[in-house]
Amino acid sequence: MAWIKTIPEDEAEGELKALYDAGMVDNIEIIHSLDPASHTWHIDMYKQLMYGRGSHLTRAQREMIAVAVSSINHCVY
Repeated sequence: MAWIKTIPEDEAEGELKALYDAGMVDNIEIIHSLDPASHTWHIDMYKQLMYGRGSHLTRAQREMIAVAVSSINHCVY
C-alpha cells in the first residue's frame, strides 16, 4: 500500500480510468494515479532499462540487478 494519496479504481476518470480499465496499472504503479502521464513515462523508462540496446548487460543480468536492489530495499516486488 502506498503512503501517498492515490486515486482508487472506482474513483478514476479520463485517462486514468482508461489505464485501469485496460488492466495496465499494477499495485507498484498506482502511485502514478495523480498524474497518469507519469505512468507512461515510468513504463517507457522501464522498457528502455530492461530491453534497450544501449547496454552491454544481458536481460538476465539486468533482472539480477533489479532483484538485488529490491532485496536491499526490502521490496516485496
